[in-house]
Amino acid sequence: MSAKARDDDPGDTSDKGREAIDAYVIKDPEAFARNLARMVQAAGHAAAEWVGPRERGEATDTISEPAADMAKTFSKVTEYWLSDPQRALEAQTKLFSGYMNIWANSIKRMGDPSLAEAIPTSPRDKRFADEDWTGNAFFSFLKQAYLVTSQWATDLVDNAEGLDAHTKHKAQFYVRQFTNALSPSNFMISNPEIFKETVATNGENLVRGMELLAEDLKTGKGEVRIRQADYSKFEIGKNIATTPGKVIARNDLVEIIQYEPTTETVLKRPLLICPPWINKFYILDLNPDKSFIKWAVDQGHTVFVISWVNPDERHAQMDWDDYIDDGIVFGLDTVQKATGEERVNAIGYCVGGTLLSAALALMARQGDQRIATATLFTTQVDFTHAGDLKVFVDDEQLEALETRMKQTGYLEGSKMATAFNMLRSGDLIWPYVVNNYMKGKDPLPFDLLYWNADSTRMACANHVFYLRNCYLENNLAKGGMKLGGKPVKLSDVTIPIYNLATREDHIAPALSVFEGSKLFGGEVTYVLGGSGHIAGVVNPPHRGKYQFWTGPKVEGAFEDWIDKAEMTEGSWWPHWHKWIRSQDNADVPARTKLGLGGKKKLLGDAPGEYVRVRV
Repeated sequence: MSAKARDDDPGDTSDKGREAIDAYVIKDPEAFARNLARMVQAAGHAAAEWVGPRERGEATDTISEPAADMAKTFSKVTEYWLSDPQRALEAQTKLFSGYMNIWANSIKRMGDPSLAEAIPTSPRDKRFADEDWTGNAFFSFLKQAYLVTSQWATDLVDNAEGLDAHTKHKAQFYVRQFTNALSPSNFMISNPEIFKETVATNGENLVRGMELLAEDLKTGKGEVRIRQADYSKFEIGKNIATTPGKVIARNDLVEIIQYEPTTETVLKRPLLICPPWINKFYILDLNPDKSFIKWAVDQGHTVFVISWVNPDERHAQMDWDDYIDDGIVFGLDTVQKATGEERVNAIGYCVGGTLLSAALALMARQGDQRIATATLFTTQVDFTHAGDLKVFVDDEQLEALETRMKQTGYLEGSKMATAFNMLRSGDLIWPYVVNNYMKGKDPLPFDLLYWNADSTRMACANHVFYLRNCYLENNLAKGGMKLGGKPVKLSDVTIPIYNLATREDHIAPALSVFEGSKLFGGEVTYVLGGSGHIAGVVNPPHRGKYQFWTGPKVEGAFEDWIDKAEMTEGSWWPHWHKWIRSQDNADVPARTKLGLGGKKKLLGDAPGEYVRVRV
C-alpha cells in the first residue's frame, strides 16, 4: 500500500493520534500570554473582593472552627491505625498494591488500548465523562490513582474500630468532602476537558472564570457564593410562584396566602400547608408545570399556605412556641375565619412537618381538634437515624454556633445554604466550580436551583431550639420536648397521618421517617417515593417519573416493610388525594370570595411580600 493510500485510510490511527496531541498544544502563544496576564489581573480583583469586606469588618472567617473539628476527628481515626504497627503496615501495603496494579495495567494498555482499566469508573460519574479520561494514558492513570486513594481513605474510616457513632459519621462526611474536593476533575492541569478548553480559547476561559469568581465574591460580601443557575431569568410572582391567590392575613412572622379555586366545587375541609422556614415555600409552586399547590387547587382543595418571614434581629428570641402560635395556630385561625370550617387537612414539609408534628402533640394536650388529618413530606420526628446534617450538631459545635448567632440574632442564610450544598458537594458545589471558574461559562437557567439559592436566615432562639431538641437530644421522639412549659408526646397524636418519605433522601432518610412513624398514636400511612428530598416530592403526575411504594402497617424492620411493599409507577400525588378523599369526601361550592370578609381587606397578591426578601 502506498504512503498516500495509508494517509487516506480511515482505519489509520496516526492522524487521530496527532489530533489528540494537538488538542493539548497552545496554537497562539502570544494570545495565551495576554490572557494569562488578564487572568492574573482578574484574580487580583477577586482577591480584593475577598479582602475588602474583612478589612472593613463586614466579614469574618469561620473556617477555624470546622477545621479544628475536622483535625480532631481525623486524629481519632489516625490514632486507631497507628496504635498497631502491623495494622498501619497493612493499610500502607494495600494502598501501594493498588498503585502498582494501576501502573502494571497502564503499561499493558499502552501496547493494547483495548484492555479495560484496572479500576472501572461508574457510568454515573459525570466527572470523568470526557473520552480522554480513558483514552489518554496520563489522564487514565491520574483518574485511577485518585479512585484508589479515595476508596482507601474511605475504607480507613469505615474500618476504624472503637470510634463512637457520631465521630465515625463525622469522619465519613469529612473524608467525602476531601475526596470530592481533591478530584483531578476540579483542576485545570489535571482535567483533560478543561485543559483542551484552555488551549482552544487561548486561556480566555480562565479570564472569564476569574471574573465570575470576583462577581460571586462581591455578591457574597467576601464569601464565595457559587451561582448554580442564571438567576436573572427568574422573578418571583412573574415566572415563578405564579399560582393566583391573595395574602389574606399577616403578622410579624408569617403571611397567610389563600389560592383562587379552579373548580366549581371544592372539598369541604380546607388544606393548610406548613412549609419549612429553612427554605421558601415556593418549592411547592415553582411554575404551573411543577406546582403542587396549583395541582391541589385543580383537584378541588381550598389551599392556604404559611409564608414565613425571612427573619432578622427582631425575631432573635422567637422559639418553637412562637412559631406554633404565630405560625400554625394563626394559620388555623385564619382558615377558620375565611371558610367557616372548624376541621382542616394540614401538610408539613421537612422541618415544617417536624413543627407541625410537635404542634399536633401540643394541640392534643390542649384539646384543639381543628386539624383532622396531617400529611408529612420527608419529615423527621425521630432523629436517631438522621442524615448527614447530624454531622454539624454536637455540644461543642452548637455552643459555638449559638455564640455566633447571638451577635446578630440570626444565622446568615448563606451558612445554611453551604451546609445543605455540602451534603451533595459532588452535585451542588464542584460541578459549578469547574463550569464557572475554570470553563468560564455562565450556568443555565434552572428554577429549582434559583429556589435553592434563595436562602433564608435562621432566627437564633428558634434554630438553637430545633438543633438541640431534635438533632442533638432527640427530645421530640423521647417525649421530652417542652412546649407551653410542659413536655409533649407524639403518642397523643391520634389523627390519621400520611407520611411520605423518599428513597434517596439525604436530609430525611427513609429509614428515619419510617422509625418516626411508629411514635404517633394513630393510624399512619407510610409511603415511599422514588428520588430524593425535592424531586421525590415535586413529582407531577403528568410527567410519569419515578415510582412509589405502599405497604403494610408500620412496624418491625424497615427492610421487612420494603420486601412486602407494592410498587406503583409514577407520582404519589393521586394516591395522596385519594387518601384525603377517603377521610372525608364532602364537597361544597367553590369558595370564590377570598379573604376574611367584612371589613378585612386583602393584603396583596400571592406570593406575598415576605417571600421576596432576599439575603
